[in-house]
Amino acid sequence: MKMTPLITSAVMHFGEMGSRWGFNRTVGQILALIVLNEEPISAQEIADALNISRGNTSMGLKELQSWRLVKQHLVPGERKDFFIPAGDIWTLANRVFEERRKREIDPTMSLLRDLLLDEAANEKEANAQQKLNEIHDLLESITAWSEELQHLGPEKLNTLMKLGSGVGRMLELKDKLLPGKNSVN
Repeated sequence: MKMTPLITSAVMHFGEMGSRWGFNRTVGQILALIVLNEEPISAQEIADALNISRGNTSMGLKELQSWRLVKQHLVPGERKDFFIPAGDIWTLANRVFEERRKREIDPTMSLLRDLLLDEAANEKEANAQQKLNEIHDLLESITAWSEELQHLGPEKLNTLMKLGSGVGRMLELKDKLLPGKNSVN
C-alpha cells in the first residue's frame, strides 16, 4: 500500500500524538492508517506501509483492540485478517477518554480517597488534606461532567462545543448584571 503525502503526514503526526493519548508512536500510526483508509486494511498492508515488522504490527493491533479502537473485519474470499475502525470519530474519541480515565483518573481518585480517610497527624497534614480534598472534588466534578458528555450523541456534542464560548460570555454577563451573586468560575 502506497500512502499519499497527505496521509503520510497525518499518520506520522498521529504517531507523535500517540504518546500524549496513552499509547506509543507505532500504535498511533497504525490507528491513523486504519482510520484514514476507506477500505479494510490487512495487517501485512499496515506493516508494509509503516515499514515495521509483522510482530510489531500484531502487538499494535492487539493494543488498539484492547482499547476498543479497531476491530477485525472479514473480507469474503480472503484468509488474511483485515481491520477497520471500531466506530466513528466521536466513538473513538470517547473510548480514548474512557481508557485514559480508567488508567489515570480512577487510580488517582482511589489514592485521594484513601489519603482523605487518614487522620491528619499535624497542621501540615491537615492543610495538605484540605488541598487534596479540593483536587478530589475537582476531579470528581470533571469525571461526572465528562460521563454526561459521553452519553450525548455526536450531534448534541457538536452543538455543545459550538456553544462553549457563548456560555462563558453569558456567565460573564450574568456576573456583571447580578453583582454580589455567587459566580461560577
